[in-house]
Order: sequence, then structure tokens, then C-alpha cells
Amino acid sequence: MISGAFNMVQVIDRQNREREWATRLAMHADRKAVFVDRLKWDVPVVDGRYEVDEFDTEHAIYLVATTPSTGEHLGSVRLLPTDRRHLLGDLFPMLVEGEVPRGPDVYEITRLCTSPRLADWEAHNAVRERLATALIEYALTVGISRYTMMTHTAYLSQLLATGWDVEPLGLPREVGGQMLGALQVNVRPETLAIFRSKFGLAEQVLRLDLAA
Repeated sequence: MISGAFNMVQVIDRQNREREWATRLAMHADRKAVFVDRLKWDVPVVDGRYEVDEFDTEHAIYLVATTPSTGEHLGSVRLLPTDRRHLLGDLFPMLVEGEVPRGPDVYEITRLCTSPRLADWEAHNAVRERLATALIEYALTVGISRYTMMTHTAYLSQLLATGWDVEPLGLPREVGGQMLGALQVNVRPETLAIFRSKFGLAEQVLRLDLAA
């Protein structure tokens, strides 16, 4: 289970990625355990231990939840700028009817991962709730107006029930034997209020490196 002291999500970007190398390695190791070992994704693995793909560059931004006392990786999500190469625009544009949303205020949500060591689904949900809240806090802080993302159609109802303001970008299609859909998430202050109330989060979840 997660300690009640856990309430912060850190940002790793080009300003602090070298300083946070240990946290990044732990994240990539958990991504390998989840996406390669458990879900059997055919994605690159480095040194047999770390899931790292072509989009894990200095331009990627990571929101990472860790255990305060040990720094253990609990969960993370990767954001990719859409005015550069990204998954939906360059590998899966067939999921979008019309133009793929792009721009300096549009980022793609990818590689949502919770640690396989978490004891139960309640713990997984607690991490996901904080990451979802951090996504909105980060967007409102830096001026992101929209997120894009791909998801299995089975999860769409969960996103809607949580309170995300989402719009489908096209009809779901079968990709690799699974039904996937592309979505746009509209960033609104009201969404943050909904999340904080629904998840019982009285204070800001996102920890920002103000010096950077």
C-alpha cells in the first residue's frame, strides 16, 4: 500500500534529466516489466532491462510519482511535444479523421505506467489519480491547452467517469489485434477542481523545480 505521505509528482525534463538519471532508470525498468514482460509489447529493450524507445529524447517530459522516503518509482507518464515526431502523428495517424492535432500548446500523453510492485489495485488507482491530477496541474502551469492520447476502447468509459473532458479524434481501429482509439483531452480548470474533489486531494500534487 501507499503511505499517506505520498502526495507529490515530480517533473523530469531537459533541465534536470541528467540529475534525475536514477529515477529515469527505475521508470524505464518498470516500463519494461509492464509493457514487455506483462503485456508482451514488441518495443525496444536496452541492456535487457529498460524499455526505451525512439521518443525518449531530451524533448520528452516525464511526470513521475515516487515514494518520498526511498525515491522508489510508483508510476509515471510521458509527454511528447506534437510539433516534433510523436506516436500519434508519425506512427498511428490512421486513428485520426482529418489532421492530427499539433502545436506548441498540444502534447501527447504516452507510456502511463504504474509499478508492478504495488500491492493491490487500490494502490494502482491512488497513483493513477495523482498522475491524472498532475497532468492537469502541469498543463495549466505551462500553457498546454490540449492533450492527445491513444487508448484501448475498453478504458474510454473509465476516462469519462473520472471527469476528463475528452473528444474522440476518429473511429476506433484494430491495431496489433487490439481496438485502439485516439482522443483529445481539453484542459480546463474545472477538470482540476473535479479531480481534487473526487480524489480527496486538498493540495497541489505536482512538485515543480522553480530553480529550473
